[in-house]
Amino acid sequence: MSIITKVIIDADNELRYPSIGELSILKSYFSNVDERLNIVCTLRDNQQDIIKLASKAIFQIHPEYIAPGGNAEGARKRSLCLRDYGWYLRLVTYSVLSGEKDSIEQLGVIGVKEMYNSLGVPILGMIDSVECLKKASVEFLSESQCNIVIPYFDFIIHGMSN
Repeated sequence: MSIITKVIIDADNELRYPSIGELSILKSYFSNVDERLNIVCTLRDNQQDIIKLASKAIFQIHPEYIAPGGNAEGARKRSLCLRDYGWYLRLVTYSVLSGEKDSIEQLGVIGVKEMYNSLGVPILGMIDSVECLKKASVEFLSESQCNIVIPYFDFIIHGMSN
């Protein structure tokens, strides 16, 4: 749910106008909407390069994943890993647009450990993978853009760690 929707729903549920604090939150959100749109466009337009950098980094950290018997052995298994990279990158862009972590929490963190465990995917490797994805993504962003994006990656990492 976007920050705008949340403010409206909360106020409506209580039959009131948005509070000064809520309006202040919206003002802050609107003050950098152009930057948020630029971030989303940058991540979208550079998705392939970001994924390439992140996958190279994770397989340097965990070469056993691409070794015989590893979770990313062969082209098919490796493409499934890279598909998850694209999915997490999209989740981050959704949160950048909405200004909330709800989409990450609902779509990307709840039950993720159980899912990866059931598939035999090491959760520590996924945490490292998202960290590599974060590092690759910030290569394409300015410092101020990184300040907006990094907390969303960290939210995913933290969610997987708990």
